Amino acid sequence: MGSLLGLLFHSLGGFASGSFYIPYRKIEVWSWESAWIVGGIFSWILVPFVAAYLTIPDFMQIIQEANSSTLFWTYAFGVLWGIGGLTFGLAMRYLGMSLGMSIALSLCSIFGALVPPIYREFSGMEGITFSQIAGSTGGRLVLLGIVVCIVGIYLCGKAGMMKENELSDAQKKESIKEFNLVKGLIVATISGLLSACFNFGIEAGKLMANEAIVKGCDPLFQNNVIFIVVLWGGFTTNFIWCMYLNFANKSFGDYTNAESPLRRNYTFAAVAGTTWFLQFFFYGMGESKLGNGASSWILHMATIILTSNFWGLYFKEWKGVSQQTLRTVMAGIVVILVSVIIVGIGNSL
Repeated sequence: MGSLLGLLFHSLGGFASGSFYIPYRKIEVWSWESAWIVGGIFSWILVPFVAAYLTIPDFMQIIQEANSSTLFWTYAFGVLWGIGGLTFGLAMRYLGMSLGMSIALSLCSIFGALVPPIYREFSGMEGITFSQIAGSTGGRLVLLGIVVCIVGIYLCGKAGMMKENELSDAQKKESIKEFNLVKGLIVATISGLLSACFNFGIEAGKLMANEAIVKGCDPLFQNNVIFIVVLWGGFTTNFIWCMYLNFANKSFGDYTNAESPLRRNYTFAAVAGTTWFLQFFFYGMGESKLGNGASSWILHMATIILTSNFWGLYFKEWKGVSQQTLRTVMAGIVVILVSVIIVGIGNSL
């Protein structure tokens, strides 16, 4: 039952993450950096604080009493993850939801799933190690699922290259205004590598989650105190970069620009930011059922990829491509879905 609940929670989190960028598409007049940081204030500061307040007794006291090493590494991984999150937004901007998320999150899923158990293997840190995963039937199925996911990544990436070759610039920009394959691939790769640091931040902050349980927190919500610190780090990175872009592009006036639909823009940015945070709210619930191992991370990322590809098809990001290209991207989606099933079976064993 716990595995089924874990799968459900990760699916809800994946749906939230795969859908969060849609409200940003509704924001008008504002520059990208203005919309991104307003949404970020909700996703990285306000909503996580409210979630922790409602679910964890004395969460600020837990943070204040945590040792300096725990706080430093949790925050530091948040800063690195913030770079990944920043370039993640750029990947959506240049590649669209379908291709951008497929590349960035598939890389993120692989590194986020494998690096923690490998690190435990050599550091002696408590938790499941890579050799333990490889030494069990269920663990080997999880690793097989990761390999299958890599095949899905390849197919989605191949479909993107086929799309690049088939469509004119005008056609590609009908659904993605700033489509740029080279820029998109660069930032998606950086995003995929660094976004995995969120998972490392959860590992670094586990002592705070344990303390939350001691204070009477429902284990289902124990990670909400960790998210506070990780997301402070992520906000730091994104705030600095967006303020720089506001200065460089002279877009500070966006926030009070009477020629833009201010109420509408702030509302959609708030909805986007809140939806974004829900991915990790549900991830924390799923992780409490499955553990913060390869299975949790790969399930979370794979469901995001499936959701984003659904929205990519819905918004006609693949309009005008050949049947062969469309079959290739659909094959990639199906393969990723198969990887989710394999990982789920492996975890249940």
